[in-house]
Amino acid sequence: MSTPAVLYHFAYHPASRTARLALGEAKTAYSEEAVRPWEDDCPLFEMNPSGMPPVLTVTEKNRPLVLCELDAILGWLEDRTKGDFLLPSDPAERAEARRLATWFSRRFTDEVDAVLLHERMEKPLLRLGSPDARMLREGREALKSHLSTLEPLAAGREWLAGRRLSQADLIAAGHLSVLDYFGEVAWASWPSLKLWYSKLKSRPCFRPLLGDRFPGVQPAPWYADLDF
Repeated sequence: MSTPAVLYHFAYHPASRTARLALGEAKTAYSEEAVRPWEDDCPLFEMNPSGMPPVLTVTEKNRPLVLCELDAILGWLEDRTKGDFLLPSDPAERAEARRLATWFSRRFTDEVDAVLLHERMEKPLLRLGSPDARMLREGREALKSHLSTLEPLAAGREWLAGRRLSQADLIAAGHLSVLDYFGEVAWASWPSLKLWYSKLKSRPCFRPLLGDRFPGVQPAPWYADLDF
């Protein structure tokens, strides 16, 4: 027996978004607890030593589980799902899904999110002043570089890692959907990625994300449009 899971997350944190997408794709029942990890009294510090979201709590066979951060959550979903869930059985596609997942968790996070999301999202939340124009330019150039690498993958494959939807797609969507909210993705310049993203946006697991609203900032006009 298991009890419904509880996901502790911040709505505009890419890994938190990926966890929501994966739980939705797995049709796993869960409730949500919104957290603000930059605040001293954030409950995450009692569950995860790093204090970072997402954290998923669940009880299985009378045993409480605390799954800290995205890798643990994705692994739990993979382990409890019959067959291949978000890691393809084909060894080459499986390796590619893992490669792309690592790329986003390291290089994309460091070169794009740490700049653009800091300027567009973290500064308003932490009242650190206006965005820095130079940093915005640098972050946008880094984003272009990453998208130029993803574009041929989307053009030559049904999904980013190959023939099947994988962790790589949901992880990429977790990152790009936050940037898209702030209007940072020029989809017209990346037609194959736009088609890939439109397929993801149309899946039921994506609907909750399209309802998110950041305090004081309206989303890009196309953010919730499935036919953008």
